[in-house]
Amino acid sequence: MPAHDIELTEIAVPDFGLPAMQPSVSAQEYTQRVAQVRTRMVEEGLTHLIVYGDREHFVNLMYLTGFDPRFEEAMLILGQTGHPRLLVGNEGFDYAQKVVEIEHTCTLYQSFSLLGQWRDTSSPLRMILEDEGIEPGKRVGTVGWKSYDVRENPHPPTCIEIPAYIVDILREAVGERRAVTNAGDLFTHPETGFRITNSADQLAVFEFGATFASQGIRNMTEQVEPGKTELAIVEEARLNGLPLSCHPVVNAGPRAPQLGSPRLRAVEIGDPFMMAIGLWGGLSARAGFVVHNESELPISIQDYVEVIVKPYYAAAVAWYETIGIGVTGGEIYTLIEEMLADHPFRMALNPGHAIHLDEWVHSGIYPRSTCRLSSGMALQLDIIPMCDDEAYFTINVEDGIALADASLRSKLSEKHPETWSRIQARRQFMHDTLGIHLKEEVLPFSNMPAVLRPYLLSPHLALRVNR
Repeated sequence: MPAHDIELTEIAVPDFGLPAMQPSVSAQEYTQRVAQVRTRMVEEGLTHLIVYGDREHFVNLMYLTGFDPRFEEAMLILGQTGHPRLLVGNEGFDYAQKVVEIEHTCTLYQSFSLLGQWRDTSSPLRMILEDEGIEPGKRVGTVGWKSYDVRENPHPPTCIEIPAYIVDILREAVGERRAVTNAGDLFTHPETGFRITNSADQLAVFEFGATFASQGIRNMTEQVEPGKTELAIVEEARLNGLPLSCHPVVNAGPRAPQLGSPRLRAVEIGDPFMMAIGLWGGLSARAGFVVHNESELPISIQDYVEVIVKPYYAAAVAWYETIGIGVTGGEIYTLIEEMLADHPFRMALNPGHAIHLDEWVHSGIYPRSTCRLSSGMALQLDIIPMCDDEAYFTINVEDGIALADASLRSKLSEKHPETWSRIQARRQFMHDTLGIHLKEEVLPFSNMPAVLRPYLLSPHLALRVNR
């Protein structure tokens, strides 16, 4: 898709609507997940799995239980048989009784509580582990939120990121350092991880979050005004209390390139502007300038749309039209790299990644990647240009999609017709109005799908393909 086929023109974006029903993952699916993990444990020679979580790094734990630690830490001990045991702190104990979706044993472990709270009624962790059969001769996998390779450690499986005292006690219990290993890849490997492919119900949950996140961005892009503060602009997003996957980003002026939080700074004409909202399952981001048109930009960058925006959008269109089941991450990376090669900017990060309840799970989109994209994946278009001349700032049109084969599409449409209706309306808009031709398996989750408005004081102007 050459940049000269891209035009900036008046575009009316339909109202795709907001959810009237909130999808959820069933207890049966959570139970199936535990069974699938246990099968892999046997295949990997693991007798036990320790899944650790805290307020920031909770998704692997929640994937198996439906529980997220709100103030504290928590840990699931999963053997090959029997009820899993969930260890929680003082404030997590009652919450766990209400939300955990699997048959389990809930144990109060007060060392996971906040400092200064009671710690006098819990058994020692070593004793709890012994009760679960973690003893000499056993092999334990730990799951936190990261995995490592030889760049971090000559023996990567022993490189573990959960709290050191837990690892020390585990290794003392089994009697061999290398019998306790990092098993995070079971959940987050970019091709085979459990959390990389998703059911129809889970995708509907993601679309729910992505819809509200993207609508928030859409609301803000339509309400930027000189004199309005960054904090006031965030109020236009109408965030409704759904859990965030990252801090809201609204930065203008000198702070625009940063990922900081909004402040009580009034937006001015000519400001560069960055915004992002991430909720569980979806993130949308946009960037541009607080101007009506190029005449309000500095003379040196009045060619911003021609030099930066159009080539960037052409690459985004190519991403949308290439992404699909069976495509490798390496193919996507090479495509974007080649499309940007002759332009005065480069990619800041991978041009796409997997998303879940956390904003970035992993990315199989990197140079020479052989990771194949498959049905059930939820992915972000995340092409972030770094301009050679900082005066041009950047541009961004990040949104989320899912890949779904015919079977998964059928399940999604049958079980979640409201979700499916929004997806189909977005696909039609992208095809008919923006000129972006998606493969049938590509399901857009954003309420402003591929809508890029570089001049924030002219929200009626957006990019499209002139076919």
